[in-house]
Amino acid sequence: MNRNLLGILIAGCGDVGTALALRLLVDGHRVWGLRRQSWRLPGSIQPIQADLTRPETLGNLPEALNVVFYTAAADHLTDAAYRDAYVIGMANLLKSLGQCGQIPPRVIFTSSTAVYAQCHGEEVDEDTPASPQNFSGKRLLEAEQLLIGSSFSATVLRLSGIYGPQRTRIIELVRRGDATCSEGPPVYTNRIHRDDCAGALRHLMSLESPEPLYLGTDHEPATLCEIFCWLADRLKVPPPRAAPLSNSLSGRLSGSKRCRSLRLRASGYVFEFPTFREGYARLLAEGG
Repeated sequence: MNRNLLGILIAGCGDVGTALALRLLVDGHRVWGLRRQSWRLPGSIQPIQADLTRPETLGNLPEALNVVFYTAAADHLTDAAYRDAYVIGMANLLKSLGQCGQIPPRVIFTSSTAVYAQCHGEEVDEDTPASPQNFSGKRLLEAEQLLIGSSFSATVLRLSGIYGPQRTRIIELVRRGDATCSEGPPVYTNRIHRDDCAGALRHLMSLESPEPLYLGTDHEPATLCEIFCWLADRLKVPPPRAAPLSNSLSGRLSGSKRCRSLRLRASGYVFEFPTFREGYARLLAEGG
């Protein structure tokens, strides 16, 4: 895509969307951020106060949009909240764009690796069938299909577990001594730093002919115990205790799989934080 001055809408402009918007503004683009509480946006982002679940609030979208990002997140971990944030919100936005004659050359949606049902340490990539068993994955996949089945040129980025500024729960668990390692088979977790989420989205926007689907996850799937032990060493606190699988945080994860982002890297994206070590080291250095 031509990277001259573009008109860009970020719908559901929260943490990831704001980080993306700030990068796009540095590039010289014109960026609108749509969210219910638009006053939370930095002043450099042009605000649109609207609710994706209420189509009557979406009547004044900017004209001549070149790219639309859909980066909304559910307010709560319930089926209703996921349906509102992803399925209803996506349908309303696409309908509103069509009603005002907008056909942006690209719509990019941040989905999640929650669409995969694998839970025994299997490797997962873009060719792995998505057969979600829980409501979160089902609603995300429903939104993906809604976008891909529309008349818009769509790209989906399935993000793994996001960490970064204000997302330091694991650091606090280790610092307090509440982290535990599960006994038994390894339980894998997949991570991506918030800044790499924004960087990957910016990169995909720049591609002339992107694939319809990418996985956004760092280079190294790791067990939660590995991350706990590494953090304990850096924080100079005792290592996590062993605990039965059902009583440990890692044992309560919804699935153990090893996600791969080879397609994203092959497209030319270079991770700022290729593993959890670089990302958490930055957070600790910043006082996280």
